[in-house]
Amino acid sequence: MKKPFTWDQYSDQPSIIRDRSFKKMMRRRELFSLIKTILISLVVLPISFLLMSFTKRRDINSSEFFGMSINLDEHTTLSKELIEELGVESILIRFPLWEMKRIEEYKEFIESFKEKKILINIMQDREHIEDLELLKSDLQKVFKEFTPYTKSFQIGTTINRAKWGFFSVNEYLKFYEVAYKLKSEFNNLELVGSNVIDFEYHFTAHTLFNFTKIKYDILGTLLYVDRRGAPEKTQMGFNLINKIKLLSSMVMLSPKVKNRVYITETNYPISGTAPYAPTSEYECVSEEDYANYMERYFLLAFATQRVEKVFWHQLIASGYGLIDVRDGERKREAYKAFKNMYTHLKDAKFVKFNTCVNYYTLGCDTPRGKLFVQWGEKPIYRYESEKS
Repeated sequence: MKKPFTWDQYSDQPSIIRDRSFKKMMRRRELFSLIKTILISLVVLPISFLLMSFTKRRDINSSEFFGMSINLDEHTTLSKELIEELGVESILIRFPLWEMKRIEEYKEFIESFKEKKILINIMQDREHIEDLELLKSDLQKVFKEFTPYTKSFQIGTTINRAKWGFFSVNEYLKFYEVAYKLKSEFNNLELVGSNVIDFEYHFTAHTLFNFTKIKYDILGTLLYVDRRGAPEKTQMGFNLINKIKLLSSMVMLSPKVKNRVYITETNYPISGTAPYAPTSEYECVSEEDYANYMERYFLLAFATQRVEKVFWHQLIASGYGLIDVRDGERKREAYKAFKNMYTHLKDAKFVKFNTCVNYYTLGCDTPRGKLFVQWGEKPIYRYESEKS
């Protein structure tokens, strides 16, 4: 990655930018865009809040809803084995633009999952943000090499964190526009755009309401709730379900996107895994809570019937994944929980969702009969089926 950007090989993300003068300079340069972000959000967010109750459920395909992220790394063979064991249909594979020299390796890796529903996460670096001609050339290569195996591409990621390379929404919109203009060269491309991390919808508002000549096929969001603990807990009065409803309201109002939403990344950092954990120990949770919160996150998101897919980040990661590889290959409790959840719900059709004093019930129809999933904020789960 171009300096002052460096990659943290432990947590598998960019390192924090230590050069404060550089960050201040870049923020000043993008001041106009930052002002636009504030002004747009002051209009869009209140209206979206008022219209939350008018958003409608969709008929979500449960077999594709439960997604998993995987990487091309030294654990490639293990990833393939575990994905087959889980049976999961939807997978997300990262492709860093700074690794264009390895595109053939990535192509072989992607091809090995060609029977799955694949979303390619095209990750940016500062060089491609600054040089849009280079971006165009490399995106053409990426689309050409990967489209035989998938038509779905996430354009950019984590756009509201400077360490990922973008210093404003305007920079992202210019970046995305390059990909959008290439759609005409390739048949049936699906572009996932916006890709704001956390509950920072003022940035999302700017990506959805602007005068650029772009559109997204799907809105992507990295909707983490890890700093709040349990997904039922609130942030500024919004729990996970209401965060999704507010996002759906913005999507409903925006002329820039179809009524489709993916949660492309979420997880919880695991206690005692430094330096592999992506946050400090304060935000980390036990492996038991990790499995518990993961399952509840998926269930709540599915209950909204407003999100098509949720991709858990990720399968193999010692600090935040289902598999710990620090000392051999160990399946965490969350791996078993995900497999059990997917086994029960992969063919489920949503019927109803009820809450009562921090107790939740999700009702579904399945080929095996009616299925009821019940849980509380304590780690109590029941998957109960009743034959029709």
